[in-house]
Amino acid sequence: MAQTLASDTLGLTLPANVEAPKISFAAKEIDVTEWKGDMLAVGVTEKDMSKDDNSKFENSLLRKLDSQLGGLLAEVSSEEDFTGKTGQSTVLRLPGLGSKRVGLIGLGQSASTTAAFRGLGEAVGAAAKAAQASDVAVALASFEGLSAESKLNTATAIASGTVLGLYEDNRYRSESKKPALKSVDILGLGTGPDLEKKLKQAEDVSSAVIFGRELVNSPANVLTPAVLAEEASKIASLYGDVFSATILNSEQCKELKMGSYLGVAAASANPPHFIHLRYTPPSGPAKVKLALVGKGLTFDSGGYNIKTGPGCSIELMKFDMGGSAAVLGAAKAVGLIKPPGVEVHFIVAACENMISGTGMRPGDIVTASNGKTIEVNNTDAEGRLTLADALVYACNQGVEKIVDLATLTGACVVALGPSIAGVFTPSDDLARRYWQLQKSVGRNFGECLWRKVIGSQ
Repeated sequence: MAQTLASDTLGLTLPANVEAPKISFAAKEIDVTEWKGDMLAVGVTEKDMSKDDNSKFENSLLRKLDSQLGGLLAEVSSEEDFTGKTGQSTVLRLPGLGSKRVGLIGLGQSASTTAAFRGLGEAVGAAAKAAQASDVAVALASFEGLSAESKLNTATAIASGTVLGLYEDNRYRSESKKPALKSVDILGLGTGPDLEKKLKQAEDVSSAVIFGRELVNSPANVLTPAVLAEEASKIASLYGDVFSATILNSEQCKELKMGSYLGVAAASANPPHFIHLRYTPPSGPAKVKLALVGKGLTFDSGGYNIKTGPGCSIELMKFDMGGSAAVLGAAKAVGLIKPPGVEVHFIVAACENMISGTGMRPGDIVTASNGKTIEVNNTDAEGRLTLADALVYACNQGVEKIVDLATLTGACVVALGPSIAGVFTPSDDLARRYWQLQKSVGRNFGECLWRKVIGSQ
């Protein structure tokens, strides 16, 4: 009865999927002045914008463009106060080139990281969307000294950023314009099959990121635990050659003694769904076994310790499944890329934390699947309760390492801000490895991590 009532009162809003923008990427080695199309976008640093005593660009590419435009590029960019700072962009419609528009995108004092070039791509996507451009070329004002591998990574980052910058979630708007952009040429960063393969991989990863964004942006009356499980099953079906799916209902979870997880789910009319996707490489043995565990609270009212008062942000609690969105987005990326030599388990304990006569009360004691009893003095501490059984389940899969992703408390955001993730681990060795990855990879890709203390209490 309760489930029927919930289904009848969803506001008649049905799940809607939006595909990632379909863009054809190509790598070309042609002079920027010879390219013809809607918009030529040039990534420039502050140094690139330097001018000599005659107000001419010192950068050779900008000087060539400016000469072709009769000095208008230097003149108009000065009038627009464009200096190449990070976040600056300007799109100029100037006669004299094969491209209808010239866009200048600021890269700051220097640009050497994947995150910076992905940001360039995002700015290009946004500019193309605003100009309703159907074809765009992207070039760097300075790329001398870049190794062949750096050029590959730079082109990949630009392509990925362009897709993400173009994407806009319009699923629930009555009217929306589809982006006009169909093709992007990346100039001056090489050509060949290796680059084409990298560009395809960038499209795949971007589509997985957008899938994760769609999940986390979906309203809770649409993205119920059942719908989240259905989306996971679609991944397994779509990439059936490398994925298998196990979806456990509440009775099956009860058989596994997941009392901690089921205690959180007890109040909701929408039953819990425990999600387990398993990836096995298409060929060769798996040398490493990993688990990614994501918190999957599709809505968190706080339970009887309901979220009230200023700053509680109960209206944003559809985001409490952000960890599961990241995990399932990663699953889709893995299904597309099919990395060799690794087995990955993607695990989500999906449920809602609501209030009803069947709900968990402050002071209740629940028993997790490993036999540990937990006194629940605050029902708004639901995330760690669901993750407890999810982590026990992950350990039982025989994995070597587990990473769990969760929106656990706002205190981490207060401590580290919105752009740095807190890392908690009892293993100093694992923490050191994370720190090495942070220095060698994380900062380059804009994934910033900081270890937090786990006390003895």
